[in-house]
This record gives sequence, C-alpha cells and structure tokens, in this order.
Amino acid sequence: MNTTHRALATATAVVLVLAALMPVGVSAVLAQSLLSPPRLDELPDARAPEGSQLSRVYDVHGEEIAVFREFDQRVPLEPGDIPEILKQAVVSVEDRSFYSNRGIDLSAMVRALIADVRGGEVVQGGSTITQQYVKNAYVGRERTVKRKIQEAVLAQQLNRMVDKDEILFRYLNGIYLGQGAIGVGAASRSYFRKPVNELDASEAALLAGLIPAPSRYEPRGNPSVAESRRVLVLDAMLGQGYLTDEEHEEAVERQIWLAERGEPPRPSTVVYPLEDAGTTEYPYFVDYVRRYLEDKYGERVYAGGLEVHTTLDPAVQGMAEAAVAEALGGTQPPIEMALASVDPRSGFVVALVGGRDFQAPGGQVNLALGACPPPPPGLEPVIDVPAACWDPDAVYAEGGGTGRQPGSSWKPFVLATALDQGMPDSTVYSAPSEYRVPGCTGDNGCTVQNYEGSAGGQANLRKATAQSYNTVYAQLIRDVGIPDVGEMAKRLGITSAWVANPEVHGISYALGVQEVAPLEMASAYGVFGNAGQRQPPTPVTFVEGPDGEIVEDNRDRAPERVLDERVAANVTDILKGVISGGTGTAADIGRPAAGKTGTAQEWRDAWFVGYTPTLSTAVWIGNKEKPTSLFNIKGVDRVTGGSIPAKTWNSFMTAALENVPPDDFPQPPPAPAPPTVPTVAPPPTVATTAPPPTAPPTTTTLPTFTPPPRPSTTTTQVVPRNAPGQRRPTPQRPVFTTTTQPPATTTTTSGNTATTPVSTANG
Repeated sequence: MNTTHRALATATAVVLVLAALMPVGVSAVLAQSLLSPPRLDELPDARAPEGSQLSRVYDVHGEEIAVFREFDQRVPLEPGDIPEILKQAVVSVEDRSFYSNRGIDLSAMVRALIADVRGGEVVQGGSTITQQYVKNAYVGRERTVKRKIQEAVLAQQLNRMVDKDEILFRYLNGIYLGQGAIGVGAASRSYFRKPVNELDASEAALLAGLIPAPSRYEPRGNPSVAESRRVLVLDAMLGQGYLTDEEHEEAVERQIWLAERGEPPRPSTVVYPLEDAGTTEYPYFVDYVRRYLEDKYGERVYAGGLEVHTTLDPAVQGMAEAAVAEALGGTQPPIEMALASVDPRSGFVVALVGGRDFQAPGGQVNLALGACPPPPPGLEPVIDVPAACWDPDAVYAEGGGTGRQPGSSWKPFVLATALDQGMPDSTVYSAPSEYRVPGCTGDNGCTVQNYEGSAGGQANLRKATAQSYNTVYAQLIRDVGIPDVGEMAKRLGITSAWVANPEVHGISYALGVQEVAPLEMASAYGVFGNAGQRQPPTPVTFVEGPDGEIVEDNRDRAPERVLDERVAANVTDILKGVISGGTGTAADIGRPAAGKTGTAQEWRDAWFVGYTPTLSTAVWIGNKEKPTSLFNIKGVDRVTGGSIPAKTWNSFMTAALENVPPDDFPQPPPAPAPPTVPTVAPPPTVATTAPPPTAPPTTTTLPTFTPPPRPSTTTTQVVPRNAPGQRRPTPQRPVFTTTTQPPATTTTTSGNTATTPVSTANG
C-alpha cells in the first residue's frame, strides 16, 4: 500500500472510529461539522444503471472493430426472486455481520486498517454490503477521505431507514458481475442460462465470488482462478453454518466446466459461452481491450457509451496472426502459441495473439496475457520483493492460465542488475557444463547444467549471454543478489515478479522459473531499446465519454526512467550478440536487433523475445493445458527458443518492419571521467631489509566482482490485489497449475536452502 492510500485509510478509520464510538446524534454532528455530508432523504433516488449506451471500439485508423454492450439489464426481479442460498453466499464472503451491523462494521474496518498498515491481508474487506451499495448508488468510487466518510454516514442512515433484506435486494439487483452482466438476474442468465431463483449452492458461490473483481474471477477466461474463488466462498459458507458438511462436500465437487467443451464427465457447475458477444475480426486483441477497460472502469464499459480508440494496427495484427498460424501449421491442440508486440517509445500494443482460435473450446483463455500470482497458500513468507500486481490499484489485464516460465529469456534482467551495480561486461566466470552450488547438500537441486552439457571453459558476460550458459548465470545471481534481480524485473515492467528469498526462491531464479506473460516480456525488453525509459503497455490511445469528455488519454505520456541510459545501451549491445552469433541466429532479420532465447526446464516452454528501436515482440510456444516437454514438434526434436519461436519472431518482424527504415540503437554515452586525484610527493625512502623471494602462484585467479552494499530494506508482508477498496482473500487451495517440478533444494547467496527447482535447459 502506498503512502497516500495508507494515509487515506488511517484518516478515514480515525474519523469513523470516533463517529462509531459516539451516540448516533453526536456522530452525525461530528461528520456534518467535518465534511457536511448529505442526508439520504435529500438525495435523488439511487442511481439506476446508465442504460444501454453501447461502447464502441476503434482501431488506429478510426474504423470500428467491436462494440461492448451489457448482457441484459431488463431482467425483471422481485425481492422474492433472490434465493436464500445466494443471499447466504454473498453475506458469508462480503459482510458476515450484515444482519447485525449498523451499516458499517467497525471491527472489519479496523482489521482492514491494520492489514493495510502492516501490509497484511484480511479475508473480508472493511466495507459492508450497505456501504458498497451506497458507493455504487450514490457517492461513486473516488478514493478520498471525504467520499469514504460520506459513504459511511449515508450507510448508517440507510440502515435506519430501510429493511436489511431490501438493502440486500437493491445491492444484488444492481451490482456488476462481469462481461456486461449487471445484477444477479442478468448474471444468472449469462453464466448459467437459468433464472436466478434456480441457482444451487455452487452456482451461488461462483456469482458471490465475482463481486470483488469481476474481470479477475470471471470463469470463461480465468477458469482456474474462478474455481479457487468458488471453493473459498463455499468454505466460508460452511464456516458460518450456511452449509452442512455433506452439502459443502457435494458443492465443492461440482467444479467449473465450460459448456463449449461438451458434456461434463460428472456433475459440474456448467458455465455457458457469452451470448450476443458480438463478432470481431480481432478477438484476442479486443478481449485484451475489454479486460483492460473492465479493470479500470467496471460496468461503465458496457453501459457508459464510451468511444474507445485503440492502438491496434490491423495490418500489423494480420501479420502477427499469419506468423502464428504458420508456426502452428501441422500441429494440434493443446500445443499453442502467443505473440505480443509493443512500440517501446509509446507503450502502444500494436498486435496481440493469444492462441490459435478464440472460438475453439477453451480459446477464450488469452495466453498473451498472464495472471497475477497469489502468495503461496499456507506459506506466508516474508516477501523481499512484492509483486506490483498485488497493489489494489494496479491495472492488470489477466487472461487466464498462470503465465509461463521464460527460461533463459529471464537472464537479461540478471544481466541488467549486474551492469547496474557496476559490474563490467568483461567480468569472467568459469563456464563448466555442470556447476554445483557451494554448500548445497543432497542429491537433487544442487547442480546447474548447461543445455545438452555444452561447456565454455571460461566466459565473460557477453559470451555467457550469447551462448546462454546457465552455469555462469547461476554464479552471477549469487553475486548480484536474488532480490535485486526481482526488483530489476519489477522496475522494467514485470508486474508479476516477486521474491521470497530464501523461503521460496533460490539461484534458479536466474534461469527463468518466474511465470510471466508474453505482453509483459515484450514491454520489459522494450525498456532496453528505449534507452532505459519505460512506457507501460496499453491497448488504448484515448477514450471519450458520451458527452465528448476525454476519460483517458495516452497519446502524450511522459516515459519514466527506470534504468540508466548507459546500462540499457550495454544490455542491448550484448543482446545483439545473441542474434548475430549466439543461440538466436534464426532471428536475424538483416537489421539492428537484439533479443534472447528462452527454454524452460525439460523443454516445456520456448520463447524468443527481441526488439528493434521501434518494436519489441515476444513469442511463446508450449502446451496450453499443462507443462509438457516439446519434443518432435514440426520436425524439431527438442523445441528451444532458438528454433520455432525465433523463426516466428523473424517472420513477424520482417513483415511488420518492411516499410520502416532500418535504424540502429543509440550508442552508450561515454562513462563519466574519473575524479582528478591531486599528486602527492612520495615520502622519503627508508632503507629496509628485502624479504626473501617467494614462489609465484601456480593457479590463476579469475577476476571477481564485489557488488556495492545494498541499502537495508524493511520486509513487507504480502499485499494481495483486488478491486479498489477491497482485499483479495488468500486462496484456500492452490490457484494455479505449477509449471515446475516438485520443489528441490538449492542454496542462496547466504548458503540458506530454498525450494525452487534448478532448471537444466537454456536456449
């Protein structure tokens, strides 16, 4: 939580605690005297949804490519239509004291405040259902002390004036539940194609689980995340006595099943495809736009009459789709490929492909986008580097799945860290075919191997990067520090990057065990090509409201310097060698370009990420359903980043840059001159007895590097991400399918043990 939000939470809690501890009349006077909040009976009727004003989406040329419309806001509901099981599901997870509180829950607010200040977590946020309804219907979502106090005061007034069941009905009838579904009536029809009064416990839990962050928990595109959330709600219902053990067990067994896959093999919670979703020629890019906008504007995307001007270049998008289709030709699902391409100067995403067929079963999982990793369930480590996507205010367009291990395409972040600390690229390490971690004990996880046993003798950082020597990078990350590498990746734009060292992460962090998305990899590499300046990726140039006001404008954003210009230029110069004479020669496009191959452990995922001064592109290939070794794919015995991904990158970039004049990267600026040291006369010579001669050393000591001391940092407890103002519950079961082997023991720079397996592939 940043300083502004912590101050907001603290100030709000102080005022609300004072108000809650005083008699009703006195607390109202206090609030009135502080901020003159309105009286509920003086306000107009609660805001109804804004109606069916379509939001239209345009490409860079102003041509319409999609429309976003609400699912159906005209589902007539009466209070008696809401089944008890749905009320219980919502109350259990959103406001367990709903029927007994006074519209605000002081204890919940205090829990949330303490968690915010400490960087911790509470399962239930500080806002009651009544407060959430007041926020949606009256005061809006602005994050200010004044708005929060008005919300609390009005919630107490409403609680005195209106029956609890009526408040709950109003709340459920107008709440946004994802993909254009406003209200539980529309959501029930959209997801389950049944009236709301026919919902069972599992379906009710799924809908209740959507409330904090509909775009994150929606089951069509994020089924694994939605499933974990569904189970969490069922667990809460059991804990609060709404379900018996038998009912809970039966509901948990009814796992989410997407109807497009055919008949489920057992009783399941069947989720149907979105009806009347509209058609578009660019479904994966439009899906990205939808997720991005939903995370920022919620239901306004579907009913607010927005004019969304995107960064999509249809010609470049067509080239990306053609390159992916060509690469996947002759293969069958679940082998998939994703591609994301970003202009590093602006952050504009010019093309994005999330799979082979958006309309195929399971195709709505957008593989070009990743997922925000939850903290390890049950482990609760002290986090050295928290993920940026855990920030409640972060805009993070998740596409489902877990992201994928980048293998050696992660190494440039280690390289950038070393250069940023002052290590010269001429630093030499031993590069054996196998490296055993000093101090490590046991049979597994103590050794790092180069790809297929290749050995380099000794190698400086340039050669080690070009040839992708794992054994060198295992030594390098020990010298520069695992948390420092995590911070570097985070600075460059990997918002899912986090480090818990040594509890979770060991030296294999250098070799790409952190799961990432193609879009973020393309964006992060673009920082190197943009002289160390970062532009966050965006699919939107600008957004207009129905009255012509500019809602969002990214056309003239100032970049943020996140890396020294000299360091960025040196990283680029080294990565040019990967293409000119290293593992990525298949990516040579006949113009200045830099990049890196990546092959995950046991050849499960293969990457090529590369860039020119005007375009940065990431290509990934792998098994969509589960990590599987990529053997015998299109005649390639073992797929590495230098094979199919590099060739696909070459095909796309050659076409996309055909009419762009070739331009080289800027040369690194000269290093600052060392300070002038004044000449001091030597002291007088004093005769001494010469020491006896000694034999010369018989071994050669390799140059070593001592990094500067790192500033002491205060460790931070996990801050999970959720919709603004609410906390995401910690999953009770693992959310994602891991892409690593069972944990093996490695050592960190301090010699402590860690549980991240050591990768044995590079590429």
